[in-house]
Amino acid sequence: MSANDPFETADPQVARLLAEERPGDNAQAMSVSELSLALKRTVEDRFGHVRVRGEISGFKRAASGHIYFCLKDDNARLDAVMWKGGAARLPFAPEDGLEVVATGKLTTYAGRSNYQIVVDSLEVAGEGAMMLLFEKLKARLAAEGLFAPERKKKLPALPRVIGVVTSPTGAVIRDILHRLADRFPTHVIIWPVLVQGEGSAAQISRAVNGFSAMPQDGPATRPDLVIVARGGGSIEDLWAFNDEAVVRAVANCTIPIISAVGHETDTTLCDFAADLRAPTPTAAAEIAVPVRSDLLQRVGQLGLRIANIVRKRVDLAAERLEAQRRLMPRLSDLAAPHQLRTDDLAERLRQSLRTRVGKAEIAYSGPAMMLHPRLLTRRVEQGQQRLDALTRLAGSLHPEAPLKRGFARVTDADGKTIMSRAAAVKAGDVTLRFVDGEVRSVVNGSAPPRSSTPKPNIPTVNQGNLFDG
Repeated sequence: MSANDPFETADPQVARLLAEERPGDNAQAMSVSELSLALKRTVEDRFGHVRVRGEISGFKRAASGHIYFCLKDDNARLDAVMWKGGAARLPFAPEDGLEVVATGKLTTYAGRSNYQIVVDSLEVAGEGAMMLLFEKLKARLAAEGLFAPERKKKLPALPRVIGVVTSPTGAVIRDILHRLADRFPTHVIIWPVLVQGEGSAAQISRAVNGFSAMPQDGPATRPDLVIVARGGGSIEDLWAFNDEAVVRAVANCTIPIISAVGHETDTTLCDFAADLRAPTPTAAAEIAVPVRSDLLQRVGQLGLRIANIVRKRVDLAAERLEAQRRLMPRLSDLAAPHQLRTDDLAERLRQSLRTRVGKAEIAYSGPAMMLHPRLLTRRVEQGQQRLDALTRLAGSLHPEAPLKRGFARVTDADGKTIMSRAAAVKAGDVTLRFVDGEVRSVVNGSAPPRSSTPKPNIPTVNQGNLFDG
């Protein structure tokens, strides 16, 4: 112990008041940030790629598209985040309670002194977990009524065009086309899609929605029936047909749709949403169209049945007609009384006509003699003479005729003939019409003194005595 420091001790484990470097001490003091960064590097280097199995808890999808959740088991929990790009590619919808296997890397978050896994991919942990997810999604969609029987549409008896949603290179499309060609050759439109793997669900839903949205009078012929098909496989291989977007597209398709996914023992949610489930793609083709030869044979049989029915009805009608004919009296018997009456009336008509004609000849013989041409000519000449006399009389009575004999006609301003002195005085301004022209004059109403000796060659201006005396 130093005399200068009564509390100084040589034991390094004893707490010290002042931090200072000690001889032989290699542990330098670090800042919190330095330590956090060192931990981050250590964790990311040591756990740069890990696969963790656990149950999803606290699942949340942010508005940005990132998803946040926890992975837990009986004794621990691990925070997890999956960025928007990876979340958009998930082939299923994560939810609480689902056991998954997450692949990614561990990292630390210095702000809270914790660590988390940044998930690159997320997979369902085994078929049991997938079946649990299947049943949960099935129950939720069934509760919405997507699988209700009243939603099912009736398939067309003989579709002219069939749309097929499947892989263009697999055996499925070859089996469908071959079966259709054998049974009833039909126009087929193939919408090629991936039937498993990343992006397959999105392609299938787009194809179904695309067929459903085709207009009746568009440039491409709208299918009368749609088949969604895929060959057999594991539950993981068929999982795209359990995708919620695919199931909703099938349920809402406006065209009757057949689901033919997998083998007979395979079941997908697409089967429940479709209008009809086929056990195999080949069976879907058999359901879609009848056998052409069978159809022709059936049509022929129906034709024979119709011909037989028509023939029987015609024969029955002929028998009934013959029976009715036998019950009816003969036409000659029905017509005989009327024939006798008709003959009697015809004879009476002829006699009546002869009598009437004879009487007419007698009645009109006298007038006929008076219609001799000479009598008609005489009547015409007499008529002509009367017409000439009337013409001469009309000429003599014409208002202008007296003018030729030296008279004049007096008219007022409106052209009306003045017949009296009073009318002339009232008119005042009059016109004297002579045979060779007109002269206007003014009537003042006074009469000049009479002179026994006329004054020739002196025109009289005052016409007041025009109607005197």
